[in-house]
Amino acid sequence: MPSYVKFLKDILTKKRKLEDFEIVALTEECSAIIQNKLPSKLKDPGSFSIPCTIGRFKFTKALCDLGASVSIMPLSITEKLGLNEIQPTAVSLQLADRTINYLVGIIDDVLVKVGHLYIPVDFIMLEMEEDLEIPLILGRPFLAIVGAIIDVREGKITFKVREEVVEFNIFNAHKHPSSTNCCYRVELIDERKGEPISPPTIAEALIFEFKPPPSPVSPKQ
Repeated sequence: MPSYVKFLKDILTKKRKLEDFEIVALTEECSAIIQNKLPSKLKDPGSFSIPCTIGRFKFTKALCDLGASVSIMPLSITEKLGLNEIQPTAVSLQLADRTINYLVGIIDDVLVKVGHLYIPVDFIMLEMEEDLEIPLILGRPFLAIVGAIIDVREGKITFKVREEVVEFNIFNAHKHPSSTNCCYRVELIDERKGEPISPPTIAEALIFEFKPPPSPVSPKQ
């Protein structure tokens, strides 16, 4: 237990009395707590993603990832964009979970429009499932080209190329989620058994049970 914590505890629990005109020297940490000099704690603002355009395709969110040494694009998006100049490569990619993923190829100098800026980006192609919310990853080379300045407290990311400046606010972007919802799988669970309920067959679905309507109730005399 730090000495200043023990001192305050003894004073508050009346185990120690202060003498008249006694000067108590506090540590720097204790002084900061008493004078409220400590900054307030903040929540995680989330990842920094920006809108961008490649060709005639607009992407609502592209992840700006300082942890990625390359920019990544799924092969399915490459085919949609009609990018055919893929250079084969023997380079492999090590993911965060230490698994090895082999690249399809590399495409150089893909023009990515960010705001009013056009940035040439080298993408590596991966044969992977396309993320419908954040399909692109823009790595450190891209962030270095645009001179990215990330203000985590304010939730702002600023790009500056020569005299051109573009600024994005991730807090405003998070207030307007995509209207497209994706449902990958839904199962009905029988609470009594805790197992998925088998869907009815076509024959079962065509079986209807007709019952006569209930007879009207005569009013009491």
